[in-house]
Amino acid sequence: MALELFRVCLVVVTAIVNHPLLFPRENTTVPENEEEIIHNMQVYQEKLQLEQLRLEEEMVRLAAEKEALEQLAEEGRQQNENRMAWDLRSTLCTILFLVIELWWQDHQDESSTDCLGSTEDELPGLEGAPLRGLTLPNKAMLDHFHERCIRGATADAARTREFVEGFVDDLLEALRNLCNRDTNMEVEDFIGVDSMYENWQVDRPLQCKLFVPFTSPEPYHFHPELWCSGHSMPLDRQGYGQIKVVRADEDMLGCICGKTKLGEDMLCLLHSKNNSVQPGCEAEDPLCARDSPYLDSVQVMKWFQTALTRAWHRIAHKYEFDLAFNQLDTPGSLKIRFRSGKFMPFNVIPVIHCDDSDLYFVSHLPREPSGGTPASGTDWLLSFAVYERHFLRTMSKRLPEGACHLTCLQITSFLLSKQSRLTGPSGLGSYHVKTALLHLLLSRQAADWKAGQLDVRLHELLCFLEKSLLEKKLHHFFIGNRKVPKTVGLPEAILRAEPLNLFRPLILQRRLYRKTVDSFYELLKNAPALISEYSLHIPSDHASLLQKATVL
Repeated sequence: MALELFRVCLVVVTAIVNHPLLFPRENTTVPENEEEIIHNMQVYQEKLQLEQLRLEEEMVRLAAEKEALEQLAEEGRQQNENRMAWDLRSTLCTILFLVIELWWQDHQDESSTDCLGSTEDELPGLEGAPLRGLTLPNKAMLDHFHERCIRGATADAARTREFVEGFVDDLLEALRNLCNRDTNMEVEDFIGVDSMYENWQVDRPLQCKLFVPFTSPEPYHFHPELWCSGHSMPLDRQGYGQIKVVRADEDMLGCICGKTKLGEDMLCLLHSKNNSVQPGCEAEDPLCARDSPYLDSVQVMKWFQTALTRAWHRIAHKYEFDLAFNQLDTPGSLKIRFRSGKFMPFNVIPVIHCDDSDLYFVSHLPREPSGGTPASGTDWLLSFAVYERHFLRTMSKRLPEGACHLTCLQITSFLLSKQSRLTGPSGLGSYHVKTALLHLLLSRQAADWKAGQLDVRLHELLCFLEKSLLEKKLHHFFIGNRKVPKTVGLPEAILRAEPLNLFRPLILQRRLYRKTVDSFYELLKNAPALISEYSLHIPSDHASLLQKATVL
């Protein structure tokens, strides 16, 4: 009974405790919180759906762009393949046309009766018939021709040299008085070169060629750079060089203060603090090329022409003749005009000394038909004229008395000059003839140049020229020639250099080569008649020269 009463009481108490009216405020907010949560969840779900839609659209756009890029790449690849195929076809067609053109020119060369009569590969076979079988006059006729036609011009050359040298010496002295050492070039004494000073001049009128060396104004000095001194230079620029103008206080060869960084407490005894070395600084010299430290030959020629004009105006009152420039493109080419109407041309060429040698950089030479003009104003031709004069003078002392080497050179140069007037200039000049003679002088014994061997040596000289023309190869006598005696005193860099082919323009210019060969064989064909005619009929200017020589 008590147990049942306990159970009833426990049920009543439990019912009272769990009745909802006991805690009305705690349970009234539950439904409101659930609705807010549900609302927030719905809003978040909508945002997720919108973001999902945006991502799907972005993926679709990226896929479309990727497909478009792949399509463009495929089209570009196809265009490149088509372009490469077209370029290949164009290249093959160009090569085919060039081959056909070369074959056609070779075919014309082979079929030409006025040219060589055979292909270049067959040219050595002509050694069995030198000079195409043409004969030259005998020794008696050659001696008679040289005595009556050329000897008079050689005799008159001495007085011409004496007159020109005296006048040029006075002209250069006036030029030195006008020049300021601080702003102008310093002019040195002239040097006589070429045929008038080597005793083989034949052309009329007689013409002296004088080198006038000059040095840089202070504080600059010239630093020559040869083509064979390690600097890269095209093949057609071999034999040329450049002249760098540097300040004497910036010479990097003599002081190490420009190569090393000195401390603040160290001072160079050669260069003060205000006159420090600046490597790579270009010289602000008016004769340099624009934006370049190298000397410009065009600027030098303009300066030289102006200086000569001023010097002549200072001394013109002392002379009874006029002085004018002979050629506009050669500022040093002058001409004396006498009141009688006669004139006397001569060349005064500005040059620059190349280190401690007898080599000189020539600012300008007369233009040759083979195209030997410099490619730019900073290219200077290296002249061996002084070495050539010394070599001929030395050989003349070793050869027998009355040797015929200069006579051979005079006769060949005379024939070449007359032929040039008939058919025009060609790729063969008097310098090539002199180079061939120098090679023969070095290869022959001294006894082979006796006066009695004139006809033999002349025939050999012409055969040497013919062989050189057919092979298109005539090496410079000094450059790369190890056979030159050490007593000549050539710089070692010149002896170690690659041989220089003077006939290289004939390889590159086929028309010039054909004209040169045709002109050479025409010279040989006309030589007997020309020598015979000039031996019997002497021009009036040569006759007057003979009378003057007789008086002397």
